[in-house]
Amino acid sequence: MVSRPPAYCPYCGDGLETIALDGRERKRCPGCGEVIWHNPVPCAGVAVVDRTGPEPAVLCVERGVPPGVGEWTIPGGHVETGEEPHVGAARELEEETGISVDPDTLTVFDAAALPPRADKHVVMTYYVVDRAETTGEPRAGSDAADARFWTPSEFDAADERF
Repeated sequence: MVSRPPAYCPYCGDGLETIALDGRERKRCPGCGEVIWHNPVPCAGVAVVDRTGPEPAVLCVERGVPPGVGEWTIPGGHVETGEEPHVGAARELEEETGISVDPDTLTVFDAAALPPRADKHVVMTYYVVDRAETTGEPRAGSDAADARFWTPSEFDAADERF
């Protein structure tokens, strides 16, 4: 399995051919016969919602690394091997924002296949948690240039990309 469209066999290095299998086009190595599965990468993110002000605010990070440098997004990232998605979401939240949360307080909000970027396909599981269930103050972490709470009206008035 690979996360980007393959051109060569990861087992023997031969160039791949396209075949029809299970009703889809797949890549197969003519040398060793292996089908090279192109699957999405599992990711998870957390929307921390602060309802203490006159308008709810959501914690966002400004991406500091590709893809999407300068874009604002919900904190999140790759779920690691052997890691439950909600645990990965909590880990990514802390790494990117300094905000800690007990993974068991997270509620699944949505799951979606995101549009590919640089031919990388991602399936994202989104979680939501109330700010009162978290600890720490927002700060830019490992992959972020900034971290802060945004209300919808603040974001609409800003010249930023989400």
